[in-house]
Amino acid sequence: MNPMLRDLLDHQSWADATLWAAIAAHGPAREDKAIHNRLHHIHLVQRAFFWAAGGGVTRFDLTKPDDFAAFDDLREYARGAHDVMQAGAAALTDARLGESITIPWFKDPPLTITVTEALTQCAMHSHHHRGQNATRLRDLGGTPPTTDYIVWLWKGRPQPAW
Repeated sequence: MNPMLRDLLDHQSWADATLWAAIAAHGPAREDKAIHNRLHHIHLVQRAFFWAAGGGVTRFDLTKPDDFAAFDDLREYARGAHDVMQAGAAALTDARLGESITIPWFKDPPLTITVTEALTQCAMHSHHHRGQNATRLRDLGGTPPTTDYIVWLWKGRPQPAW
């Protein structure tokens, strides 16, 4: 796999777990509906992109935020998304990464991109929403962790601590 894409996916997992820990440690953030909904969205989209990267041959399980009433249930869903991504990434060949796929939720006009582009979007999309949740955590009186890619590199590419 392209080393940069591999790093983006590994960083995404670490950064997600790091922010989840900070949210879990701050009661008001843990109970915040906006954070809950956004966390669900992040991990639903991660699953969707890996589903599409795999060819979309199985039925996609479209969940809703309310399917996870408890914080810890949603966290397990998030961890599961990263398990799916780790397994999916390990199975991707360089040839597959260069293949085109159609992203089915873009209808008019249809969107056809490479698997590499889809997985890059997955990582960038998560990064965007992590920033929103970090801001919300701060607004609620919590302290968001630094989850920058360069910090992950500086720390020696640590594994996620779910």
